Amino acid sequence: MIKISERLGRVEYAIRDIILHAREYQKTGKKIIYLNIGDPVAFDFKTPVHIKNALIDALNHDNDYYTDSEGWLDLRQSIVEKESGKKGLDLAFDDVLVTNGVSEGLDMVMGSIIEEKDEVLLPGPYYPPYSSYAKFYGGNMVEFKILDDGTPDIDDIRKKITGRSKAICLINPNNPTGEVFDKKSLKSIVDVASENNLYIICDEIYDEIVFDNAFSFIGNVAKDAPVVLLNGFSKTYSMTGLRCGYICMNNSSRQLDSLRHNIFKLARVRIASNLPVQIAANAALNGPQDHIVQMRQKLQNRRDLVVKRLDEIDGVYCKKPKGAFYVFPKINLQNRWKSDMEFVIEMLNSTGVLTVHGSGFGINGSNHFRIVYLPQENVLEEAMDRIELFLKKNNKPCFVI
Repeated sequence: MIKISERLGRVEYAIRDIILHAREYQKTGKKIIYLNIGDPVAFDFKTPVHIKNALIDALNHDNDYYTDSEGWLDLRQSIVEKESGKKGLDLAFDDVLVTNGVSEGLDMVMGSIIEEKDEVLLPGPYYPPYSSYAKFYGGNMVEFKILDDGTPDIDDIRKKITGRSKAICLINPNNPTGEVFDKKSLKSIVDVASENNLYIICDEIYDEIVFDNAFSFIGNVAKDAPVVLLNGFSKTYSMTGLRCGYICMNNSSRQLDSLRHNIFKLARVRIASNLPVQIAANAALNGPQDHIVQMRQKLQNRRDLVVKRLDEIDGVYCKKPKGAFYVFPKINLQNRWKSDMEFVIEMLNSTGVLTVHGSGFGINGSNHFRIVYLPQENVLEEAMDRIELFLKKNNKPCFVI
């Protein structure tokens, strides 16, 4: 065989890698309940009609040519209105880069700032692509602790900053735990990053899917810190397969000038993002928003259902997530399973319920598994019946912290 690059071996994505085991299970002809991928559109959260119509109209009017590499200007201006007006980040349209999903934006940012042996700090557990992209470009991940009350351990962050540290990354609300950092926590992280000349990469893709309390935007505490915000349309606007996201660079930060002037080179190399989808995304921002309230209420009901069911299982405690659409139970492996991945695979083969092993979300995710609570209540009830029976049969307590 012709040799591939060593860096390709650093890439992994547990959420989709686990599908390989599901394909084997499918060969038995038995039904699978998929609780592994956070795709609202795959369930009963369909793309709003006005967004679909904008996409169709764009195609019908031949608006499917190459647009500006930085992104369609109308959309970039709408993004400025959202992220600066409501959310407080200082922006002009030329601080915004439209990408084919948040994942491409993350790839571009990591590729622009990471060099060999640089270190990126992340709250553990974390969303896997952050690790994969950092490692792909030669960097290393350093997890910092989250305290029992869901706030970041600022002392731990300070201890883990070295001469090789390059950035602090946040996924807020968090995937996989559903934790949400409050304003005080965000300000503390911004202060630490500014003191140590570090980028702050903040992913707010779940910014509208927050329960119980108001959400604190990092833009409101950014001031002149080197904050790079990632966001997109997949979750709130149920546009997962359409792939549209964006990068915003804090206009008040002169530390970002080099990134601001150079990251657009990557945008030009890949030509442009999909114009019809950008037109649909612009309609999403400027059209009716009532579907968001309905989505949030349905998800809150489903969250409460799953948490209640887990709490009812002997020896099970489930910390209630504050945002997104995941719960993250901790399991007592004892001598029954060698790893959380083995647990997840055996549970799949025994119950037909597909979840994701916690170690796929970093070291601090070990001995956990992630449940997506997007399906309708009757599906979640069936899944929880199967999980409960499996846990009772194996007599292994399960905890969420």
